[in-house]
Amino acid sequence: MSFTVAIVGRPNVGKSTLFNRLVGRRLAIVDATPGVTRDRREGEGRLADLRFALIDTAGFDDIGGDALEARMMEQTRRAVADADVALLLIDARTGVTPIDAQFADSLRRGATSVVLVANKCEGAAGEAGLLDSYSLGLGDPVPLSAEHGEGMALLYDMLAPYADEAAAKADVVSAEAPANEVETPLQLAVVGRPNVGKSTLINRLVGEDRMVTGPEAGITRDAISISWSFQGRAIRLIDTAGLRRKAKVVGKLEGLSGADALRAIRFAQVVVLVVDATMGFEKQDLTIARMIIDEGRAAVLAVNKWDLVRNRRNILAGLADRLEDSLAQGRGLRMVTCSALTGQGVGRLLPAAMEAYDVWNRHVPTGPLNRWLHEMSERHPPPLARGRRVKLRYMTQAKTRPPTFVLFASRPDELPESYRRYLINGLRDDFDLAGTPIRLLIRSGKNPYAP
Repeated sequence: MSFTVAIVGRPNVGKSTLFNRLVGRRLAIVDATPGVTRDRREGEGRLADLRFALIDTAGFDDIGGDALEARMMEQTRRAVADADVALLLIDARTGVTPIDAQFADSLRRGATSVVLVANKCEGAAGEAGLLDSYSLGLGDPVPLSAEHGEGMALLYDMLAPYADEAAAKADVVSAEAPANEVETPLQLAVVGRPNVGKSTLINRLVGEDRMVTGPEAGITRDAISISWSFQGRAIRLIDTAGLRRKAKVVGKLEGLSGADALRAIRFAQVVVLVVDATMGFEKQDLTIARMIIDEGRAAVLAVNKWDLVRNRRNILAGLADRLEDSLAQGRGLRMVTCSALTGQGVGRLLPAAMEAYDVWNRHVPTGPLNRWLHEMSERHPPPLARGRRVKLRYMTQAKTRPPTFVLFASRPDELPESYRRYLINGLRDDFDLAGTPIRLLIRSGKNPYAP
């Protein structure tokens, strides 16, 4: 990605639709409701042979003070400042509005280059608005339809000079420094119920107000990805919308936000589940934890708002007991008490996530594994099945991420669930696999190494 493009404009002019078009997949939530996008979202834009960093932003609104819209607008201003070029979108069907003119005037006084884009130009309905856009004083507008993909060749022509300029700068840099191998970033998603402090925690981790935060519940709607590094390790942090019980989800937009959060869990490697220490481990927290385990992700429990808790020992004991009783696969789950607001304990969160990732990738050699299996079956023999004891013949680890084991037995269908749990708990305790999901598959067959 050679240069950075920010997509800006007032609400509901098609910014997220254009973002999705340029990244080539549906990353941003698109809905007819104005103001769906609140945080700035980043992706890799592609237009023919051009590759660039792309930023989707909240809609411009002239609101000051500490209102949510003002905090959203601050994120948009930062995106423009970080970009090499800003695409100012207007709705050609609506025409130029006073807010469009105000935003254009603000951009014209800034240091970032601006390309005017008249969106929704398909058909004759947008012709008047396209002509009207010349009045903004930003040069010739680019007529296009983000929804239908029309006008992309004209947009290419406008962006190509910025790619050439970036390529010239890159040639100078590459001549001065050796190329480094690109490291695949660790995918780390932060999830939880609404208003538990997920976005505040991410802002604390990255050291800047990257996410819009506030006392309002449900501020985050999209799953927002942030490229970052910790102790030299590349990390992609993903902030997500709060997950509520299905019965409490109101409207299509909240449903889309929840689905986006679930996708973030599926594509993550480590998931940080944030809970509110002042409210304890509620039923919905347990439901989200089960989602993470069922998806086979490494997990860390972040107990946030710890600065507001008085009886800390009882709270920790209650959390541990709830996990032990209700989440068998969560035994040994790493728990970090912290305060995203004050920073207390936040420094322990990323090391805990790295440890969880290492365990998630752990491989147990076959020899020690089968010696362990023999000892486990000697200590607690498998039960009888139709008068004959089930024979445990051989075990191997088929894969990691999460650790997955295959056990070959004489009657796999008749090995009870209680004995499977006995073996899984033994694997977790004896091979230091605490806090990670373990898959145990029972198959029929003989030991392939036996004579």
